Amino acid sequence: MTYRAPVPAEGQGSCAGTHPPGPQRFSVAPMMDWTDRWCRRFHRLLTRRALLYTEMLHANAVVQGDRRHLLGFADIEHPVALQLGGSEPATLAQAARIGEDFGYDEINLNVGCPSDRVQSGDFGASLMATPERVARAVEAMQAAVNIPVTVKHRIGIDDQDSDADLRAFVRTVADAGCRHFIVHARKAWLQGLSPKDNRDVPPLDYARVHRLKAEFPDCVIVLNGGLDDVAGAREHLATLDGVMFGRHAYHRPWSLAEVDRLYFGEAWRPERAEVVRGLLDMAEAMRRDGVPLARLTRHVLGLFHGEPGARQWRRILTEGAHRPDAGPELIERAAAACPAAQGGAPATSD
Repeated sequence: MTYRAPVPAEGQGSCAGTHPPGPQRFSVAPMMDWTDRWCRRFHRLLTRRALLYTEMLHANAVVQGDRRHLLGFADIEHPVALQLGGSEPATLAQAARIGEDFGYDEINLNVGCPSDRVQSGDFGASLMATPERVARAVEAMQAAVNIPVTVKHRIGIDDQDSDADLRAFVRTVADAGCRHFIVHARKAWLQGLSPKDNRDVPPLDYARVHRLKAEFPDCVIVLNGGLDDVAGAREHLATLDGVMFGRHAYHRPWSLAEVDRLYFGEAWRPERAEVVRGLLDMAEAMRRDGVPLARLTRHVLGLFHGEPGARQWRRILTEGAHRPDAGPELIERAAAACPAAQGGAPATSD
């Protein structure tokens, strides 16, 4: 979806280029069952600068569960943020402190997930109905850590869906000290739509996010929702502080290879052959550690989208990764079907 960003009036908003680009300038969204540690390590082969996010983890699980299993990550993943779900300030504060101790660069509070499970637990998007609770949670989390605490939310829920409602929510949370908001530019229907439908059915309203930035020029406002053109999304930086890509980045991962050049002014850009070599190294390490290869390969099926051999790449990995002896040889065999993996065909932009 194309949106022509307005040119900010003098004194309003924040212009790209007026300050050094921070990692929030381009980020990959937290996505349940997708952005696990293996996905993030793969994405880091494609972009060195984008901010990566974990899947949402409930604060209770972080406090009471196997922390190393839930929170462990590799140094290569930096900058990386931990997304938490929950509504109880003390538990969220404890989970945030644990996340900081593990080395995360940011703690993000989920106020946007509309699933039934999240609603029954009284967190996620349902919290938009009670901004004071979000403010209390943010205050407690900020008091517990020295890294940024951010909030990811929708533009509205159910009938709480006006510019005034959105401004009131952000103002309440900002008054509690939060200065970084990631705004999914769709409302959420908590009653009547499935989580899947809530990702597509409510219309996108990018203009509302731009108006929000004009209202809160001193806050970092990052746009999320429906973005599917890495180059074209830069137009939002005329007024906003960053963009967050979700499903497009996952299903068309090669698009991330342009991020460092387009968003951070760096000359580095990987080649697919280089990325494959990185995958082979990861697969060898997984074999040594007894980790099933399928935990990695399910995330890389779109690497050769639009290239000769893409279908064979997907088929070979899908059919072979679940075998007990699957290892780097499987990735080598799949890559052999793709001329771009050997530098034999020009890479296309997905």
